[in-house]
Amino acid sequence: MSNLPFTYQIRRSSRATKARITVAPGKVQVVAPAGISERTLHRFVEQKQQWVVQALNRLEARVQQVESLAPEFYIDGAEIPYQGERYRLNVMPTRLKRIKIEFSDRFIAHVPEVMPLGDHSEAIRDTLIRWMKIDAKLKTEHYVEKHAHKHLLSPRSISIRSQKSRWGSCGIHNDIHLNWLLILAPPDVFEYVVVHELCHIKVRNHSSRFWQLVADHLPDYRQRRHWLKEQGSRLMMGL
Repeated sequence: MSNLPFTYQIRRSSRATKARITVAPGKVQVVAPAGISERTLHRFVEQKQQWVVQALNRLEARVQQVESLAPEFYIDGAEIPYQGERYRLNVMPTRLKRIKIEFSDRFIAHVPEVMPLGDHSEAIRDTLIRWMKIDAKLKTEHYVEKHAHKHLLSPRSISIRSQKSRWGSCGIHNDIHLNWLLILAPPDVFEYVVVHELCHIKVRNHSSRFWQLVADHLPDYRQRRHWLKEQGSRLMMGL
């Protein structure tokens, strides 16, 4: 791989019928069936080298133009992205030993009085992310309960992950994995991704049959999908 101007990963997939390359900011992945050797895949990537470099450059330029949703500092008065909106952050002193996050019409960070001032911003950010991951799990479970019964699309398990290029996946044993950053998107977009992965329990590809199944759950799924395509790069920048 050293003769290439980029590194890449190989991911074996039972769904793949031939090798393909996916490109995300700073990440190149080759998705391939189990039967293709790594030597063959390397030749395939070499043949596609110019296309990959151009795609990486386009993505890098696009990322540089994207404005982050996150505030520069997590201090009193900062605006926190959450479910397609922005909410004010209030920082309040507390006698608790750890930072505690509450949410109603705003975020409240209860920060221990003994914590040095210089540690507030990063510590609040870390606690907010933990809070949002828990909330993302709860909302995923809600949407699964709402939709799973319709076509018997019950996952074996649900997990929330930190991912740089994927919104969700459905494993071969029907384990659903969702990107926690979806909690920053509007609820109907979050719901669309959950439904998308649930439908892969029955249809493992993106054929017309698959999209008909998605539409049976969400007739307006195209609008939700379009929002994610247009705004997803901002969400992927995270908090």
